[in-house]
Amino acid sequence: MVKKENKKKDPVVSIDGVEYPVKDLNEQQRYYYYQMHDLTNKQARAQSELDQINAALGVFRDGFIQSTKEQAEQILEETHNEVDEKVS
Repeated sequence: MVKKENKKKDPVVSIDGVEYPVKDLNEQQRYYYYQMHDLTNKQARAQSELDQINAALGVFRDGFIQSTKEQAEQILEETHNEVDEKVS
């Protein structure tokens, strides 16, 4: 069995251009780091969901507007036909 090397680097945080390995941070700093990391991921997921919601909302809004315009045109055409029949 061939053992694969773990090529993943330990996480590093950069503050004012200085890099600090997360493993070297104290407990409170690691806690803050992992909270920020988790919240960044949640923010990205929330933004992705918001993008999907906005896209879907646009589709439904456009469908509603198109449907309403078509109905208005149909009613207007029927009204014109009724008027033409009464005038003739």
